[in-house]
Amino acid sequence: MSTAKMDTNKPQKYDPSLYAASEIAKPYEHWDQIDLQTYQTDGYLALNPALTAEQVQSASDGLTALIRGDVPDYDQVQFESMDEQQIKSLNADERVLHVRRLFSFCRFEERLNAVMRDPRIIATVTQMLGDRQPICFQEMALLKPPKGREKPWHQDHAYFNLTMGEPVVGVWIALDDATVQNGCMHVLPGSHRAGAKVHFKRRDWQICDTDIMGQAITAVPLDAGGLMFFDGLLHHGTPHNPTMLRRRALQFHYCAQDAKWTDEAARLAVFGSEGKNVSC
Repeated sequence: MSTAKMDTNKPQKYDPSLYAASEIAKPYEHWDQIDLQTYQTDGYLALNPALTAEQVQSASDGLTALIRGDVPDYDQVQFESMDEQQIKSLNADERVLHVRRLFSFCRFEERLNAVMRDPRIIATVTQMLGDRQPICFQEMALLKPPKGREKPWHQDHAYFNLTMGEPVVGVWIALDDATVQNGCMHVLPGSHRAGAKVHFKRRDWQICDTDIMGQAITAVPLDAGGLMFFDGLLHHGTPHNPTMLRRRALQFHYCAQDAKWTDEAARLAVFGSEGKNVSC
């Protein structure tokens, strides 16, 4: 069985007002209803449903196979705040319930690769990139287990060494019902238009809590098979999952095939390193 990775970050308390949504998003119900002007204005666009029940089941089976160790060469499974001995003590079913993330899986698992290459997703992302040919440069599975912790507010572009001005499109796909109760996505509509925001080392590398509090937050619950397209500069986060229901999602990031890349120093000069000496 492949070596498991550990997430050593410990859960921390946060002010619940950070996820006090003033609005619940109303996703589109059909692919042909999608209005790209909404994406450009709000920085995100939700579609519910987007995948068929068969696609959701196939993707779920692919994730389970990777977590159980059915692919010996795959070693990008990250568990929720557990040490190595605890992980080794879990049986196959328990392992599935304690995973936090998986990375870089498409070349190992065709069922997940098929979702990343879905023609409807690629066609929509192409339009969002200004009709530039897209490539998927990051693939993740975000599995918020029962009692799983928060992912604080952030911008995804802050994690990527892409030149500022190069658009990034994230695609977040629910494999279970993602509800307000179990940790669905929360966003600040239109926040992408303000550009890069300095991030700080607090509970994670994140936008300062005080920059989020008091703003008009929108929750984006999705049924299994629903998805959300979102701009790499959109402010977003997910609260912890206090329920006993897991909340699994796939997340793919796309940029243009001819996008210009930079280095870490240039990225941190924009998004901050340890807060750029500013208190939060």
